[in-house]
Amino acid sequence: MKISRLAPWAACLAAAGLFAVPAAASAGQQQPAAAPASAPAPASAVDSYYAPAEGKTGAALKSALHGIIKSQSKVSYDGVWNALKATDQDPANPNNVILLYSGRSQSKSTNGGGANDWNREHVWAKSHGDFGTATGPGTDLHHLRPEDVTVNSTRGNKDFDKGGSAVGEAPGSLTDSDSFEPRDAVKGDVARMLFYMAVRYEGGDGFANLELNDTVNNGTAPLHGRLSLLKQWNQMDPPDAFEQRRNQVIFDTYQHNRNPFIDHPEWVNSIW
Repeated sequence: MKISRLAPWAACLAAAGLFAVPAAASAGQQQPAAAPASAPAPASAVDSYYAPAEGKTGAALKSALHGIIKSQSKVSYDGVWNALKATDQDPANPNNVILLYSGRSQSKSTNGGGANDWNREHVWAKSHGDFGTATGPGTDLHHLRPEDVTVNSTRGNKDFDKGGSAVGEAPGSLTDSDSFEPRDAVKGDVARMLFYMAVRYEGGDGFANLELNDTVNNGTAPLHGRLSLLKQWNQMDPPDAFEQRRNQVIFDTYQHNRNPFIDHPEWVNSIW
C-alpha cells in the first residue's frame, strides 16, 4: 500500500488563513495570546513522517504507527489550559474556543469549574485505564477538548453509542445511563481521537494498553466502545479544516506528534 499524499480537503487549511498558534506551550499561563498563522505541513513532509508505515496493513500498520507517534513532547495538565486556547480557537473569533459537544463559541477566559465555564474533557474517559490526569494519556492534547462543565459532567466516563435523551447545552447530543452520542458534526472527530489513543498507548510508558471494543459499560478497564459505531462515524464525518488545523498545531507547537487517522482516515478500516 503506497502512502498517498494528503487528500484535497487538507488544502482548505491553507485557504482558511485563520489559524493562530502560540509561540510555545506555557504551563500554567491562563491568558490567551494572539499568534501568527500556522500553515499546513507540505504533503511531502507528512508522507515522510509516516514513511515507516508504508506498505503495511493490519497489525503491522498499527505497530508501525505506534512506533512513529510515541515520540512526543509532554504537556502538563496545567499547561493543557493554555494549549486548548490555541488548538481549539474559534476561526471566526480569536478570543474564543469552540466547545466539542456543545458547538458553542465561548470566551477563552471562562475556563474553570463554574456551571457555565468550560473545562478539559477527556474524550477517552480517564477512568478507562485509570490514568487520571497523569502526564501522558491524561494530558495528551490529541484527545483533550474544551467543553461546558455541565455537559462534561453529563458525559462522565460513558462509552460512545447511539440514542438516549437530549443533552442540555449540547444540541444534537444524546445520552442514556451507559452511553453518550455526540452531535453529528464531531462524530468523526471523536472516533479519530479514540483510534489515536488505542494506537499511541500500547502498554509502555508505565500506562495501560488502551484498546477499543464493541461494548459499553467498560468502567475502569482500559477499553472504550463502541468500535463498530466509531468506524461508521469515521466514514460519515471525515476530517474538516478545523480538525486538520488542530492536528497541525499540536504537531508544530506542543507534542510534535500527529494523529494518523486525521491525515489518513482510511487506515481505520485497515487496522480494525
